[in-house]
Amino acid sequence: MTTLTQDYQITWEKLPDDYKLPDDPVDNINQPALAAALTESLQLAGKTSVNTLTTTNYGICATLNNKIVIKAPDWAFIAKINVSREKVTRSYTPQLEGDIPLIVMEFISDTQETEYSIKATYPPGKWFFYERILKVPNYIIFEPDGGSIEMYRLENTEHYILQEPDENQRYWIAEMNLYLGVWQGTRENRTGKWLRWWDEQGNLLPWGSELAQQERQRAEQERQRAERLAAQLRAAGIEPEV
Repeated sequence: MTTLTQDYQITWEKLPDDYKLPDDPVDNINQPALAAALTESLQLAGKTSVNTLTTTNYGICATLNNKIVIKAPDWAFIAKINVSREKVTRSYTPQLEGDIPLIVMEFISDTQETEYSIKATYPPGKWFFYERILKVPNYIIFEPDGGSIEMYRLENTEHYILQEPDENQRYWIAEMNLYLGVWQGTRENRTGKWLRWWDEQGNLLPWGSELAQQERQRAEQERQRAERLAAQLRAAGIEPEV
């Protein structure tokens, strides 16, 4: 499959097995935790399928004028892949191996602002690649320390337009039927600002630790209820069954 944009001929080709991927270290200590939290709540809420692929710092490829381009967003959501997971262990090529990502995210960690690069010449900047090459519908830029979030939506399949949050300071992701927003709290060993999902009714999609806490609270409430009932029976001269 071949398309044209600017002066590029875009083809969707599998990354050669001998292609040397960049071995850049993760440049944001919070990035793995933020990415894992986004994926976990989606999985627990049943918002993913066996064909869904969520990636973190993982190469997404396109071939421009016979030259490979790889960008590795901090987090991406691909609703459906059409190959086995064993086939996408090193990189992912949209169109060839499945859907275009519905959303890509970058967590700002430096002052170079590469997340905003509209550089069109080879190799193109991240913004240009997501907007004009991949045509990802939703692009999120998140600054974890301050908790600022920018959501850009692709309008008329051409350009990203900055979106305004709703009254709850959340952003509607139509393709996922979910809201995305910023939440303050603690997960594992990190206390700070997190990206979280909410459903249409405004219910927060919980993490596993939160579900476990809810279960502990439910069990404690049930224990207290049983103790009150036993006390009432004893007061009435009835010995409750053990």
